[in-house]
Amino acid sequence: MDTNLNNQQAAQAASSAQLAYLGDAVLEVLVRRQLVLNNAPHPSETALSYVTAAAQSDALERILPHLTEEEEAIYRRARNSVHANVPKRATVAQYRRATGFEALFAYLHLMGDTDRMECLFRLAYPDIMGPEP
Repeated sequence: MDTNLNNQQAAQAASSAQLAYLGDAVLEVLVRRQLVLNNAPHPSETALSYVTAAAQSDALERILPHLTEEEEAIYRRARNSVHANVPKRATVAQYRRATGFEALFAYLHLMGDTDRMECLFRLAYPDIMGPEP
C-alpha cells in the first residue's frame, strides 16, 4: 500500500494531541538540522531558544498571515484543544499557540508536504537560517 496515502490518512485522522506530539519532534529535527548546517558553536543550548513554548508562539505569529485556510484550521483546532499541563516558563496563551504550531508542522510532515513545511520553517525562524547563498 502507498505510504504517502497512509500518512495522509493518519494526518487527517490524528487528534490534536497526537499531531502536537509528533510536531514537537519534527520541529526539533528541523531546528537541530539548521543549527548543524550553520555550524552553531553550542547547538544543544541554542536549540532551546527555538523550541520552547514562548519561542514557538512567537514563530507562529510570524507565519500566521501566510497560512492557507486548511493550515489555519489545523492550527486553530490544536490551539483550542484541552491543555492540562502548561510549562512554568510559558503563559497559557503561548502554550496554546505553540501546540497549534507543532500540530501544523506534524500535519505537513505526515501529508508529505516538505516544501511547504520548509517554507513555513524559514518564515517562522528567519534568524536561524543563516546568510542567503
